[in-house]
Amino acid sequence: MKSFLLVDGHALIHRAYHAIPPFKTKAGFPTNAIYGFLTILNKTITDFTPEYLIVCFDTPKPTFRNKLFKDYQIKRPKAEDNLIIQVPEIKKILKSGRVLFLEKEGFEADDILGFIVHKVTNPDIKKIILTGDKDILQLVDSTTFVLTPQIGFGKSKLYDEREVENKLNVKPSQVPDYKSLAGDPSDNYIGAKGIGPKTASDLIRQFETLENLYKNIDEIKNPKTKEILKKNKDMILMAKKLALIEKNINLKFNLGDAKFSRFDEKMKKDLMRLEMRSLTTRLFDQSSNRSNNIEKSVKKEDQIELF
Repeated sequence: MKSFLLVDGHALIHRAYHAIPPFKTKAGFPTNAIYGFLTILNKTITDFTPEYLIVCFDTPKPTFRNKLFKDYQIKRPKAEDNLIIQVPEIKKILKSGRVLFLEKEGFEADDILGFIVHKVTNPDIKKIILTGDKDILQLVDSTTFVLTPQIGFGKSKLYDEREVENKLNVKPSQVPDYKSLAGDPSDNYIGAKGIGPKTASDLIRQFETLENLYKNIDEIKNPKTKEILKKNKDMILMAKKLALIEKNINLKFNLGDAKFSRFDEKMKKDLMRLEMRSLTTRLFDQSSNRSNNIEKSVKKEDQIELF
């Protein structure tokens, strides 16, 4: 079975930036996010040997969600300048390494990932989404998995349909309905205030969808829960629109363009320009024991725990 690695670019960059010490070039240019991003990407490539690879990015422009709800993600702290200036460098490195990346104004990386997962329907291709964003769990199905980095370089969690149910007590396709009730502080919507995660999952398991819940709301026996649902109906329905990943995007994508075997040698020039000598050696090491070399190198350099 062929594998297709899809990377949530900004999610990985943010995690790397906040977990890696403030590496800089001699001229003072920050490189910690670049270093961490490429290290975990290379480790994942080593572990899963994907035939296809793509990195998806957010853009600075407001998305359709900001138009639906003006306070969407308003409480998220502004990205630091030292992080922002590393993003174009990462894209430049991916380009020189011949790694396909996509972005589209008005949409988040989540939506592009959803678009690609929806478009690639070949049952012989296993799609693995590398991200730390739990919203992506709604895309999990029989051929789509979510990989979330854990503590250290050597650990990660792979979510299939069963693991999603174990974590949230709902099916992957029900994650937007669940979030609509439980709320999401990181995206700044409260959902049904007064209804916690357990009650939210119980309700979704009982009624399957948010729409069916409201259609049969009189079946809810708990008067307090019923009152909360009625009182917060508009916000709850809005929350589902915010939580639901948009799969229908006007975007050109050809699976053949994502074909991947290894990083192009031209990538070395960009890495050396940023004084990443050890990382360059690691990424282009052709020995059969690359994974062990990564672990040893990381421990030797800074005892870093990336995630």
